[in-house]
Amino acid sequence: MTQGTDAIGLVLARPARMLGLEPFFMELIGGIEETLSVDGRSLLLHVVPDHEAEIAAYRRWGAGGMVDAVVLVNLVVDDPRLDVLRELAIPTVVVGGPERAVPGVAHVWIDNDQAMRDAVGYLVGLGHTTVGRVSGPRRLAHTVARTAAFVEECAALGVHGVVVEGDYAEESGTRAARTLLGRGGPPSAIVFDNDVMALAALGVANELNLDVPRDVSLLAWDDSALCRLAHPPLSAMSLDVHALGTQVATAVLNLLASGRPTTSTAPLPRLVARGSTARPARPAT
Repeated sequence: MTQGTDAIGLVLARPARMLGLEPFFMELIGGIEETLSVDGRSLLLHVVPDHEAEIAAYRRWGAGGMVDAVVLVNLVVDDPRLDVLRELAIPTVVVGGPERAVPGVAHVWIDNDQAMRDAVGYLVGLGHTTVGRVSGPRRLAHTVARTAAFVEECAALGVHGVVVEGDYAEESGTRAARTLLGRGGPPSAIVFDNDVMALAALGVANELNLDVPRDVSLLAWDDSALCRLAHPPLSAMSLDVHALGTQVATAVLNLLASGRPTTSTAPLPRLVARGSTARPARPAT
């Protein structure tokens, strides 16, 4: 194990332009940086196009002893990065994921399953009987967990659920909203896996002369200023992402101090109802 650089590594495998559009990672980084700086440590951020480049970065860091630990985000099913980080013996903190414990690494767990059930239950409680979901990429472990919970909760509550895959970008939100709202028997409510795609759907609804929320209710994931400033303001599953970053950094510091990986649970995302969700309009008789 190489220590002594006072740097913690974070690699983001995503288009760099998304960092300026999607607030989640900037808020997460802010919380991590704030807490690490108190301990005299800093965050080494690297943005790459894919997991292959991400793994190459870990190998460079390991060979050069450039970081004391790594924060791993956006776990995928059978994630190859975990084996590489174990091979390199770099202490690792995993953020999110579908399980409470990942063997050999520290873990800050987010209960995506229960949060999605809460989102579906809220919309069904308003009277919606056909609910859409625009997911993130299906390879992501948290997407798998949310989609499974969405399908199961819709079935348990006796409503029809339909899922369309997106990639968090505005363009995919637009395409997915057109797919859902342009079909026969469109959903009267849609849950989005991030705020950017939900905002894109507001534009699609306007193009189709659909009123939000009278004709369709929209619910975003991860509350942000974008949600609050939209017209109408977007209802959201709200997670204090800055506080999550603080929790992640604390897990890193504890791991480096003790050498023992632990699991902690982030606060459950809470539903914040705003002007984009309401009871569905009654069909004309």
